[in-house]
Amino acid sequence: MPEENADTGVGTAGGSPKPGHFLPGGAGDVLTESDLAAARPLAANRQQPLGLGKARSISAPDSTLRHKARPLPTDPDATGDYSGPPVAPLTGAHWTPLKGTRRTGGPRPVGWHSNPTRAAAQFSAEPPPVKPPRHYSRAVIAGLSALVLIILTGATVAGFKLMDSYGNTVDNPLAQPSVKKSQLPMPIPPDPTKTVTVPVVPDLVRLRQNKLYTVGNLPAVTCKEPAIKPNSQSAILNYYKALLPCLNNAWAPVVKKAGYEFRSPKVLLQTNQVAANDCTGEESVAYYCPSDETINISWKEDLAYYKNSPLAARIWMMDTMAHEYGHHVQNMTEILTAAWSRGGWAKTKAEKLEWSRREELQADCLGAAFLGANKKSLGLSGEKLNLWEWESQHTGDEYNPKKVRDHGSRKSHWLWSEPAFKSASPASCNTFSAPAKKVS
Repeated sequence: MPEENADTGVGTAGGSPKPGHFLPGGAGDVLTESDLAAARPLAANRQQPLGLGKARSISAPDSTLRHKARPLPTDPDATGDYSGPPVAPLTGAHWTPLKGTRRTGGPRPVGWHSNPTRAAAQFSAEPPPVKPPRHYSRAVIAGLSALVLIILTGATVAGFKLMDSYGNTVDNPLAQPSVKKSQLPMPIPPDPTKTVTVPVVPDLVRLRQNKLYTVGNLPAVTCKEPAIKPNSQSAILNYYKALLPCLNNAWAPVVKKAGYEFRSPKVLLQTNQVAANDCTGEESVAYYCPSDETINISWKEDLAYYKNSPLAARIWMMDTMAHEYGHHVQNMTEILTAAWSRGGWAKTKAEKLEWSRREELQADCLGAAFLGANKKSLGLSGEKLNLWEWESQHTGDEYNPKKVRDHGSRKSHWLWSEPAFKSASPASCNTFSAPAKKVS
């Protein structure tokens, strides 16, 4: 028989208790035989070697590790309305609303203000006092009553007058005319849905079929060369301004006959007074600015030319004024706008320069037509005529320091200037219908 432990009363083989006989809670708790039998599988698990055992699938259930949870103890005296969420209805089944004390909306509960433990009520249970009705004096009531009575009386009288006038009009419709003799019938307003559009003239039609080419020759206005020596800045300006009325008298009837409005340009010197316009030009070359319709003169070059050769300088100044005025004629007849439009749509630089040459050669041609129409009064004969022809034959892009081909060659200048001088007609100046070799 094994010896029994005097302290615990449990038999031991070697004088010490067997493993697993005591609970972790204390050394004095004795295990029964049933407890030992239930604890043997767990004790066997603790005696496994330290090495890794055979892998187990985490999805496979382990009956030795899963325990069924015990239900929570319930108080038989406790009651509650909530027993868990309702079972979800089947798909397509009729939904039944929740029943019970819960409801959506409804009156707000009284809340905690009626709690007797509070020091005082947070909301008053008594309704607010009602303000007594406002009392008006007898004088105010009497005044308002009299005002209402007057309004009603006036409305009644006006109604009777309207009915009476309507009856007279029905009985005698001709007794009261609808329109007084002093009044004129109202004009019929135009149809608001009808819009009047001006037909658009294409650029090429404006350039090649302009009415300017059909007006005939320029008239001879018997103007003479100004008797001004252009030997100073002010004298040069006065020389050009003296030529302006002659050009206006020659071109005004032609522009009007073509169906356009005539306007006289302004003449300015290339100084600070032209800084306000939208155009820019080289200081050594005169130019025309369509934005303010001004002819800008390069007076420094003219002064230097006059000191070197007075007669040739005056012929050059007359030709320059006639050329720049030709740009003004282009502007008034909308040729200049159409030419700039075609140049803006050009796809290449060469095409854009060609449109510029056609425009400049036409201005040269129009200026020559004016000089030819007034060659007698201007004295363009003999030496003066020889000087004008030589200058026209030696004007072109070849003499441009930058070699830009935007005005035409000297050959093209004389090709258009000579016929126009002889004919004195704008019909000789349709450079926009000419082949490219004639505007090189």
